[in-house]
Amino acid sequence: MKYNLKKGFCFTAAISVICAVAVGFAGRIDTSVKKEVFAAESKSKIIMQIDNPVMTADGEEIKIDENGTVPIIVNGRTLVPIRAIVEKMGGNVEWNGSARQTTLNYENNKIVLTLDSTTAYLNDSENILDTAPAAINGRTMLPIRFIAESFGFDVDWNVNTHIITITSKKANEENKTIVSANITENKTENENAPVVYITNNISSEAVMNIYNQLKFTPSGKVAVKLSTGEAGNTHYLDPDLIKDLVQSVGGTIVECNTAYGGSRAETALHKQVAQDHGFTAIANVDIMDENGSIQIPVSDKAENLKYDIVGKNYENYDSMLVLSHFKGHAMGGFGGAVKNISIGIGSSKGKMYIHSGGHSETSWSSGTQDEFLESMAEAAQAVHNNKQNDGGIVYISVMNHLSVDCDCDGNPAEPEMNDVGILASYDPVALDQACVDIVYNTDRSESGALIERIESRNGIHTLEHAEKIGLGSREYKLVNID
Repeated sequence: MKYNLKKGFCFTAAISVICAVAVGFAGRIDTSVKKEVFAAESKSKIIMQIDNPVMTADGEEIKIDENGTVPIIVNGRTLVPIRAIVEKMGGNVEWNGSARQTTLNYENNKIVLTLDSTTAYLNDSENILDTAPAAINGRTMLPIRFIAESFGFDVDWNVNTHIITITSKKANEENKTIVSANITENKTENENAPVVYITNNISSEAVMNIYNQLKFTPSGKVAVKLSTGEAGNTHYLDPDLIKDLVQSVGGTIVECNTAYGGSRAETALHKQVAQDHGFTAIANVDIMDENGSIQIPVSDKAENLKYDIVGKNYENYDSMLVLSHFKGHAMGGFGGAVKNISIGIGSSKGKMYIHSGGHSETSWSSGTQDEFLESMAEAAQAVHNNKQNDGGIVYISVMNHLSVDCDCDGNPAEPEMNDVGILASYDPVALDQACVDIVYNTDRSESGALIERIESRNGIHTLEHAEKIGLGSREYKLVNID
């Protein structure tokens, strides 16, 4: 049984969860026994975000409850609604007011906890909890560590995005038997399909070789978009790997500040990280929203965004070379070319606008998961069309350090999948799809964690929507240059 509370859940801290069972009216405790029936259709994976009343259960976006309950952080404690979790996983919840007890049933296991008591029972076996359950604001607060271990849930917390992912034992078992997709699913010999070049070498020479295959001639001032990586992260693109290419096009490395805090939320700090990570040694670095934001138009096929909000200095560049590190992502499932030119070029305000699915420029928790994924595609299309009609834009993605976590994570998981190589294309959708196909075509013993991350976030929907609105093609012709 796996139990993983990484990046924010502290085993020694008093961490609790809200159990959304009725405990009375106007503050009075109900003394009756209340039992919620088993869910008609059990789910295997639930994703929640702090301050977001919508959760995702196996890709379906639903309200946590009718009261607008949201996961919260109070005094350093992360609190999530356990009733919604247990019921959606196929269990039930009982409240006995006279005994002041909550009973959780899941599969063949039963947990009994008593308010204000550190003694809990798992299948009649006595256990001592770190924190006693307590009734607060009409909700029963329960410790998550004991519940997760007892029911076999895997709980993952991302401190940067405030996303909580709870995976059932059922999902963990199913992940072992999923058949990997074959790379030929989207690869074609159709001469009209966009070309994706690939080399299995990862070196500065290989970067130059694959760039030369594109026969791209940038004009005007050239922006090189990449991620400078959060402080503490070591998986971002190695400056020595890209140095020759960046300098050969006379490029300026461009970035925008983050919207989640961290070491890159302000320009001065962001530039310091860029220096610490070696990027200022190979080229000038421009934090494009240092002087604010501007709006650029989205396609009339966009369904969520009315415009795209990018860093003001974006308008200073004619051509763009997009250098992406393909890897997982806590919210998007994976990060590649589409993410790099959507969230990556969005100013802090623009990042909020994309994350909220076009609902807010000040909060990223207003929209649904699919709206967020679709908004990434729409923002990427705005940038792609703008630069394609100006000085041109091309994409190169490096598949190494394939962690399930993004370069924006200061404490990413160690990669389980071996390095692959470098891919390049004029089509960002085809490029991302080729990278995803390679992951799925890799033995599950290596790619399992990354595939799980992609599927749990419905990550492929970004490419589905991108193709739908005309950003690019998921079908591609793969050309190996080795």
